[in-house]
Amino acid sequence: MSRFYRKPIATLPPRQRSFRKRRPRGPWLAWAFVAGALLLMAWWLFDTDVPRVAKLPDGTIVPVADTQQPPSPEEPAPRVNFQLPTIAPTPSAGPPSESAAPTATPSTAAPTASTTAPTDPTSPPPIERDFRPRPPRDVLEAQIALSRDAICPGSIDGAWGGQTQAAILAFQQKHGLRTTGQLDNDTREKLTLLYQPLTTYVVQPSDFLLLRDVPKGWLERSTLDLLGHGTILEMVAERHWSNPKLLRRLNPSIKWDAVTSGTRIVVPDVQRERPAQPIARIVIHLEAKTMGLYDAGSRLLAHFPCSIARRVDKRPVGELEVAVTAPNPNYTFNPETFPDSPEAQAIGRKLILQPGPNNPVGTAWIGLSLPGYGIHGTPDPELVGRTESSGCFRLANWNAEYLLPLVRPGMPVVVEP
Repeated sequence: MSRFYRKPIATLPPRQRSFRKRRPRGPWLAWAFVAGALLLMAWWLFDTDVPRVAKLPDGTIVPVADTQQPPSPEEPAPRVNFQLPTIAPTPSAGPPSESAAPTATPSTAAPTASTTAPTDPTSPPPIERDFRPRPPRDVLEAQIALSRDAICPGSIDGAWGGQTQAAILAFQQKHGLRTTGQLDNDTREKLTLLYQPLTTYVVQPSDFLLLRDVPKGWLERSTLDLLGHGTILEMVAERHWSNPKLLRRLNPSIKWDAVTSGTRIVVPDVQRERPAQPIARIVIHLEAKTMGLYDAGSRLLAHFPCSIARRVDKRPVGELEVAVTAPNPNYTFNPETFPDSPEAQAIGRKLILQPGPNNPVGTAWIGLSLPGYGIHGTPDPELVGRTESSGCFRLANWNAEYLLPLVRPGMPVVVEP
């Protein structure tokens, strides 16, 4: 009998039969395989050398340690060159009387739209160290670029609104672009910023000498030697063609009621050159409340928001002419111009109000051929184009000052419905 021969289990004694049954080999191999697989899985999961990853919202796979948001890129900022006009002696040909501009300054910021700046409005953009010419990134930078091109979007406030859209339409017309009224790619490229959009202004000791607490009453105002700005915030905002609310957002750490000499203020860097061509005529659009300057070929050179007469019968339509100009004019208060004012009737005599940015006609006067009418500045630039005057055409002081040296007596002024 072969030594490999094994008797069938049924022929073995009972004791040997039970021993043979307790030695199965297949199940032990299966359990060993499962245990080995579990140990291998545990090692893979808990080994610190295995890199763990995560998926960012844009679908990029990165290590867990790199999933923090990267710092936002630096936004622009910059330089300035602006001087307050020297108060000139009272001109011989002063402007006629007009109603006083409102003294209250309501909120004028347009509601934020999808085109407003995406940056946090409570923190100023940092200085852009190595600036290179580029298109504007947001509405604020677009407003600055428009203003530099003599296409005024109103007081710069960084918010999208009707005046900004009207300025973009005018810019597109001026440069032969498709008139969409939107910051499309072609418009952004043409609006390229050649230098930084923001700069810093350092408050000077002489700035405080130009401040005045301007009262509301006519008689009280006539006693002042200068109708200057009321605060440093108002002064710096007007010098940089801006809404005071914008300066508050750009400079959240400044305590505006305690500004001292040497305070550094982030402001828009706004400078403007004279038009390449001489102005041939001025066109005032009553319905749109805008003013356009055109050359001899009817090409648009500049665009400004403009306030018009409150009453329709006070709005002249047709062609007028420039009659006289006066920088830093005084203002003659005539009570006969205000028959419905108890204060004016109680005064009962003419008053002379001295020059200054808070003079009722601002810092520039352009008298027209129609008696009692003129183009002039205003003490409330945020209200230009949003309120209506007693008859004259109001511009922001910086636009009236820009226009003044460009006009001459006899220049046509066309007033369209």
